[in-house]
Amino acid sequence: MTQPPSGGATGSPDVPASRKDVPGQPGPASPGTSAPGAIPPPPPAYPAYPAPATPRRRGLLLGAIALAAVLLFGGGTAAFLALRDTESGKGAKEPTVAVDDFLTAVYRDRDAKKAASLVCVDSRDQDKIDAKVADVQRYAAGYQNPRFRWSSPKVDNQTGDRATVTAKLTMTTADEKVAEQALRFTVVRTTGWWVCEVA
Repeated sequence: MTQPPSGGATGSPDVPASRKDVPGQPGPASPGTSAPGAIPPPPPAYPAYPAPATPRRRGLLLGAIALAAVLLFGGGTAAFLALRDTESGKGAKEPTVAVDDFLTAVYRDRDAKKAASLVCVDSRDQDKIDAKVADVQRYAAGYQNPRFRWSSPKVDNQTGDRATVTAKLTMTTADEKVAEQALRFTVVRTTGWWVCEVA
């Protein structure tokens, strides 16, 4: 049995990598002439294509930006107007009331169906809401007599039918442990105010 050369690699180590694929220059053996058990060399690289001219790239970029703007503003407005009439129920009278009701349903009542009835249609995924309420129940089960409370929800920003509302959630336990979390809600108005996102 023959041993590989002392360098450990098969092929010609003296040929620079840049000269291996140049026709007429010494390079690696062709696949038919390689030693048994040797890994064949990769196929030669394809020649590089010249880059397209800059004006064409700029035109494509501007066209893509224009298309994105039309889809974002035109399509977003159409989707909003289409969804506006699909909410069932009244929704809350104020953005802060929507958030307060949602926090009550999730943290005090731990009622996923009630929480889902306070969420906008786009975010109304019963499985995800069930999972969130189950997470709260599991978290609370690890502590002695946990109680949840929160600061009065406050509107930080409101533009038309969209508002950002914040509240600080606090959990206290019988053995005097305290945990706090700042929450930010995106609330939208259609047939009333609905919670659409919690961060």
